[in-house]
Amino acid sequence: MIRRIALLAATLLLTAAAAPPVAVTGEGRVEGVALASGVDAWLGVPFAAPPLRALRWKPPQPPAKRSTTYHADRYAPECLQPLRGSRQNHYFGEEATSEDCLYLNIWAPRRTRKAPVVVWIYGGGFNIGSASMANYSGEPLARAGVVRVNIAYRVGPLGFLAHPELTRESGYGGSGNYGLMDQIAALRWIRRNIAAFGGDPDNVTIVGQSAGSMSVALLQMSPLARGLFQRAVGMSGSPFGGMLGPAPLATAEAQGVALARELGAASLAELRTLPGDRIAAAQTARAAIVRDGHVVTGSAAEVFAAGRQSDVPILIGYTRDESFRPLGPVRTRADLARVLDDRAAPLMAAYDSGDPARDALDIARDSTVGVQVAGWAEHQARFGRAPAYAYLFTRRQPYAPGIGFSDHDPATAGAYHTGDVPYWLRTRDALNLFRQTRIWEPGDVALEREISDALLAFARMGRPASPMLGAWPAFRSQEPRLVLLAPQSRVVAWPHFADLALFADAPPIPRASGTRPRD
Repeated sequence: MIRRIALLAATLLLTAAAAPPVAVTGEGRVEGVALASGVDAWLGVPFAAPPLRALRWKPPQPPAKRSTTYHADRYAPECLQPLRGSRQNHYFGEEATSEDCLYLNIWAPRRTRKAPVVVWIYGGGFNIGSASMANYSGEPLARAGVVRVNIAYRVGPLGFLAHPELTRESGYGGSGNYGLMDQIAALRWIRRNIAAFGGDPDNVTIVGQSAGSMSVALLQMSPLARGLFQRAVGMSGSPFGGMLGPAPLATAEAQGVALARELGAASLAELRTLPGDRIAAAQTARAAIVRDGHVVTGSAAEVFAAGRQSDVPILIGYTRDESFRPLGPVRTRADLARVLDDRAAPLMAAYDSGDPARDALDIARDSTVGVQVAGWAEHQARFGRAPAYAYLFTRRQPYAPGIGFSDHDPATAGAYHTGDVPYWLRTRDALNLFRQTRIWEPGDVALEREISDALLAFARMGRPASPMLGAWPAFRSQEPRLVLLAPQSRVVAWPHFADLALFADAPPIPRASGTRPRD
């Protein structure tokens, strides 16, 4: 009898532990899934109405209220975009796509209250990206005590298109930037509802990488996002440095007209009837970010100089071997002179390490992502009161012997663009999801702890701190330093900081350019 009672009690405990979590939002009840790790997850929660038919190229509209329970137990499709082949480096099997894609994913420690909220904004050149990639999973950091949220936003010409007819119907005299509006709508939803999931709406940290990092900076600049977050983290990208724009509205509208012409659409009404995959595949060149006077009111430098940014602490940085404009293969100083533009002489004088290949990588990096990150740090230090913290990630991942990719050469990738993300988010195992591509070493485990702990401390207190370094130093223009992230992390002088002035006007245009690395 006692044994039977004990068995029944154990069964009841197991049943209770597996009971799906329920949160009550402004739209109704949402039922999630209880994960074995002790984390509760709500996957595919709508934060806006589906942007279909007449809502294509409209600001996101509020989601519908429900009288029944919404079952958030699986990922929603990613926004319509080109798909990745299974031999690519960052392939995670997220094949389902749809225009009906404005959903978010939430992971929270079980029975938590007023936990810091960390919101992830994916990269992908504003053309691809998913809130459901394994590399971006929120479960690992949720186990460490924060509420993690991944938000989706429209990409490609479905998310970033200006057009004169769109401007006329907008009501604010501009168009474009719909993907940024999606991000803002998601942050507003989080502000209203995250307490129901155990999060603190007054302690939200937005985090993004590449185009996600550019988005973070644009959100810091936007008057529409003010008050929706208290800290910001940007990895490898910003609107500073002249590469992102924003484009003038008239220029972007002309590009939208050209895209419609390519698709054979004579009007906005016709554009809205076309299949979304045709629009996503359009080849007409188009600026992603537009100075629409609504979401984006000026250049990054103008907004910060006028003190119009959200003055919040920022944690920003980049990786050692990334670039948005590689210079191509360089073996000798003569090779380097050939691939550079008319500024070859001063650049080669400043970058002369004795290794021409290394110098080419440093010039390509600093002329693009380097000036973007440094410009962000300098403008925050000069025009804001909240501190900026900076880092440089230098770890080359340990690849499995003989592994190959369609878009990535392990022999030359180095500390590549996006290579730091799985350390920040504790998702290194995602890179071995479908095949063994990395053989992780003790140094990677230690570096993951160093980096992710710094992010968690920043989300909790507004200042990064890590086991090896303790509290990180704030950026100072008079003595520019950053944290060099490696298996033996340390604080160093910002490499080539003074030389970044050589790229003040524009990056050097290589005479034989390579291709931009994928996110």
